[in-house]
Amino acid sequence: MLGIGHWELLLIVLVIFILFGHRLPSVMRSLGRGVVEFKEGMSGVNKDEEAGEKKDA
Repeated sequence: MLGIGHWELLLIVLVIFILFGHRLPSVMRSLGRGVVEFKEGMSGVNKDEEAGEKKDA
């Protein structure tokens, strides 16, 4: 896995928990909302393009 062993991965996770421990749920929640909004935006662009093409035809 990218040359990262189990101990290195455990150390990285530990550092993340130390830095973001109490804020981690809110950070993950906002990240999830961002991903959902991005996906909705991408599908909205496709829907808008299709609607424009149908009106032109």
